[in-house]
Amino acid sequence: MGHRIPSFAALATGCALTLSVSAQAEEAADASTAAQDHPTATQAASTARPPQAPHPRETLTGDWGGLRTSLKDAGVAVRADYVSETFSAVDGGERRGTAYVQQLRAGIDLDMDRIAGVEGGAIHVTLNDRRGIGISSDFVGNRLPIQEAAGGYYTRLSELSWEQNFDGGRLNMRAGFFAMGNDLGGLSIGCNLVNAAFCAHPLSESGSTGWYNYPNARWGLAVRYKLRPDLIVRTGVYQTNPDLGLEKNAFRPFAGKTTGVVLPLELEYDPGTAPGSHVLPGHYKLGFYYDTANAARQGAAGQVSGRFGGYVLGDQMILRDRGGNKKRGLSIFGHFTANPEQSAQITRWYAGGLLKLGTFKGRDDDTIALGIIHAQVNERLRALHAELPDLTEGYTALPEGETAIELSYGIQVNRWLNIRPDIQYIVDPGAFTYTDTHDALALGVQVKMQI
Repeated sequence: MGHRIPSFAALATGCALTLSVSAQAEEAADASTAAQDHPTATQAASTARPPQAPHPRETLTGDWGGLRTSLKDAGVAVRADYVSETFSAVDGGERRGTAYVQQLRAGIDLDMDRIAGVEGGAIHVTLNDRRGIGISSDFVGNRLPIQEAAGGYYTRLSELSWEQNFDGGRLNMRAGFFAMGNDLGGLSIGCNLVNAAFCAHPLSESGSTGWYNYPNARWGLAVRYKLRPDLIVRTGVYQTNPDLGLEKNAFRPFAGKTTGVVLPLELEYDPGTAPGSHVLPGHYKLGFYYDTANAARQGAAGQVSGRFGGYVLGDQMILRDRGGNKKRGLSIFGHFTANPEQSAQITRWYAGGLLKLGTFKGRDDDTIALGIIHAQVNERLRALHAELPDLTEGYTALPEGETAIELSYGIQVNRWLNIRPDIQYIVDPGAFTYTDTHDALALGVQVKMQI
């Protein structure tokens, strides 16, 4: 399948060049408009009107000659973003090679207060398209995806929901077709790394129950309530329907059959976010979830009636840089999850890392991040595969889990473009296929654009 990589790269490059030409044309138009809006020196003397600096461009395609702002003022916010991830497996794994994936996401958010007078109401619609070849699936053979945007290479409906705020936003509810992980069980700090195990949810959540993350969507109801500015409780009811993960049902949200529901409960504490707080900012999440659907029993015959799991997630700034920019500093983060042996492939999950926001002088928005994750294989599954005839050394010959170590540097080129060189080392990449595979080294780069 390697011959497909250049075509995807060419497509992405062509799109980027086309959009860049459009952006440059608009920048010229914006400059001309700015010049018309600002008086000459003689005029300035008579009007005493100070010159105004143009607003920095927030997206690649800009304001579309004012149309984007006009639509937003009318209650229609248009959004789009692009991600590409190109990686080479340079050592170990199943084989060496290079792979490219990309994701294009587009959507609209309708402010129903402005459109129809429904205070606090909004409608969200999102489409997602992924293309490419996965470096983990096709070359390294590991479980923790080296590319965050890998998998599900087709176009799909990822959200169609109504969101409603009550009591000035203290109570928030969302109903419709969307990803459960949009609201629960993740840390955004992990998206300063590329591996999908960091960005932004532990894979033990979705890998062991009916839990699902973006771009996968199901029907559900999400509820968020602010007990106080720094303390939030979340819960909801979410459909379990494996058939909605199939490509043939990409635009068929009513396909398949509901086999159960996922019932989560999460408490979040956010120190440093309350008005007037001088505490260094952080986020701490404690959660539990129960899936009522029946599932195959792991490592034995039969089924289990219900699956469940729990998690503790957190990030905390521990050092703040001197100066006026309060965002610059060093933060730490960590994950721990636990799932029962009778129903889970991943029974324990451990993760930790560091993030430095603001790296060098004048680079306030650049990041450097280091993370490590260990996913533990269910011992029942290891024992089952250790009984195979060709495994003469028995149980101890199989890895107990997979570990990913990642180092990345995020270059914030401008407000809409981020480029992230990245290196990942995978220990025991064959752990979840019950094979002894050499440790792997992968090098790559991620590109993110707000379109």
